[in-house]
Amino acid sequence: MKRTAIILLFGIAAATLAYGAVYLGTTARERQAMQSDAPELYWLKQEFHLDDAQFQRISRLHEGYLPQCGDTCRKIAEKNAELKDLFNRTNAVTPEVEKKLQEIAKLRAECQANMLRHFYEVSQAMPAEEGRRYLAWVQQKTILSGPGQMDMGNPAHKMP
Repeated sequence: MKRTAIILLFGIAAATLAYGAVYLGTTARERQAMQSDAPELYWLKQEFHLDDAQFQRISRLHEGYLPQCGDTCRKIAEKNAELKDLFNRTNAVTPEVEKKLQEIAKLRAECQANMLRHFYEVSQAMPAEEGRRYLAWVQQKTILSGPGQMDMGNPAHKMP
């Protein structure tokens, strides 16, 4: 009985150690990303083979871009709410509705231009070949992707 208990305890200890080793091994990349200065961008460092200096520069660009992007999104949301209010108060496309649509279109165009400027800045902070690959990826995932073009609900529009 004593021997059975020792074998059982040894088996449980071995299984616990094996689980811990597998867990630590399979989550090493994620844990490293979470300890990064910008965990939300860590995938970018890995995917585009950035060194620490390039990653830091891109992280700073991203931090600088976020407030501007957030402000533009807030303005678009406000104009969309105003347009919704107009729709609820009328049953026709009035000059006021047309004006609001133009305001929204102007804000979206500004948003897209700012986003493209940001993408170019980020690509220029990368090695040349990786920067070209990044721009191709951005083109596929954001505003240049085809019909309907940019999906504002898509997390890619908040890319660095």
